[in-house]
Amino acid sequence: MTCAGIDVAKGHLDLAIRFDSADVETRRFDNNSDGIDQLKELLCEAEPDRVVLEATGGYERPVSAVLAADGLPVAVVNPRQTRDFARATGRLAKTDEIDARVLALFGERIQPEIRPAPSEDQQTFSALVARRRQLQKMKTAEQNRLGTAPSEAVRADIEEHLSFLEERLAETERQIKEAVENSPLWREEEELLCSIPGVGETTAHVLMAELPELGEANRQEIAKLVGVAPLNHDSGKHRGERCTWGGRASVRRALYMAALSATRHNGKIRSFYERLVERGKAKKKALVACMRKLLLIMNTMMKNGTHWNPEYQTSSA
Repeated sequence: MTCAGIDVAKGHLDLAIRFDSADVETRRFDNNSDGIDQLKELLCEAEPDRVVLEATGGYERPVSAVLAADGLPVAVVNPRQTRDFARATGRLAKTDEIDARVLALFGERIQPEIRPAPSEDQQTFSALVARRRQLQKMKTAEQNRLGTAPSEAVRADIEEHLSFLEERLAETERQIKEAVENSPLWREEEELLCSIPGVGETTAHVLMAELPELGEANRQEIAKLVGVAPLNHDSGKHRGERCTWGGRASVRRALYMAALSATRHNGKIRSFYERLVERGKAKKKALVACMRKLLLIMNTMMKNGTHWNPEYQTSSA
C-alpha cells in the first residue's frame, strides 16, 4: 500500500509519501495554486491508495478539493486522532515534516474513510451558514457589552456596530434562502426537515450545510458523527456509565435547540422525553436521548424521502 500525508500550513504544504517498502519520500510546496498543481502532479505519478490531510480550520480545503477533483483518494481526518496516533507510536516530536510522515503512516495503518469532496455550491452554502453563526456570536457579545458601557460615546459606538451586524445578518440570511430557492434538491431537503414539529429553517440549514451524511450514513454512524451516540466506559468487572462525547459541535447545538422545541411542540418526542424522566432519567440526559431520536428520525426521512409521519417515523428510527 502506498499512502501520502500532507501537513497543511498557511504558507506551505509538506508532503510525505510512504511506499510498500516503508521508504518515505518528503517534499515541500508553496501553499498556492502553483504549489498545489506541482503537488498534484507528483501524487498522480505515485498513485497512492490514500492521501491523508488534517482538518485545519479551512486551509486544507483548496488542496483537498483540487486533489479530489483529479480523482485522488482524499481523506480529511480529525487532528486529535492523528496526534493520539503519533503518541501511541512513540512520535513525540512535532515538526511539519514529522506530521506529514505521521499522516502517511496513519493512512496505511488506520485506513480512514475516503469521502467525496463537497461541490463548490455546497462549500459556498456551508460558508454562509458558518458566517451567520459568526455574526450571531458577535452580535451577542456586543449586546452584552452594551449593558455595561461606561460612557455614552462607547454606547453609541456599540449601537452603531450592532446596527451594522443586523444588516450583515439580514443579508447573510437572504443569501442562504436564495441558495436554497435556487436548488431543487435543497428545497426538498428543507421541506422534509421542516415538516418535523420543532425543527425550523435555521436548524434545517445547519444540518444541510454541515451534516451532508444525513440520509446516507446508518443510524450508528450518524449518531457518532454528531456526538450523541452513548459510548461505553467499561473495564474488567467495572461497568461505567455510558456518555456521549465528540462529534460536530455546531450540528449538536442546532439539534439541541430543535430537541428542546420538540419536547414542547412534538407529541412523539414530548411523550418519549416524559417517559424517560418518569423512569428517573436526569432531564439533561433525557434531552440528549431526544436529540438522538430526533436525529435518527431525520436520517430515516432523508434516506426514504418521506415527510413527517409520527407513527412511521418513530418505529423506523
